[in-house]
Amino acid sequence: MKEMKTQQEFDEAILSTKPVVAKFYADWCPDCQRIDPFMPAVEEAYKEKMDMIAVNRDHFPEVFEKLDVFGIPSFIAFQEGKELGRFVSKLGKSQEEVEQFLDQIAEGKGGLKG
Repeated sequence: MKEMKTQQEFDEAILSTKPVVAKFYADWCPDCQRIDPFMPAVEEAYKEKMDMIAVNRDHFPEVFEKLDVFGIPSFIAFQEGKELGRFVSKLGKSQEEVEQFLDQIAEGKGGLKG
């Protein structure tokens, strides 16, 4: 998962014609750390259908504010600069829930909101 280093890098990444799913997280977030072990396998499974990027809350608070991201980890899918869907909930996320969201994005059905 490519870590975003600058606001410009994020802005350019979400303009892709291929869906781009951004994982919004923070190093200090326990729920974010719980998903880390399975995310490489998830990313590998979906790499043909979409790209995945990571956005650290502590490095880009303005992006979080602009996109109204209040809970982490959160996943927001973009294509050509437009939001396709988001998976946001106050609960921890399982691998199955993340994959269900990604399946919906891959099928062009938007995402879960929670």
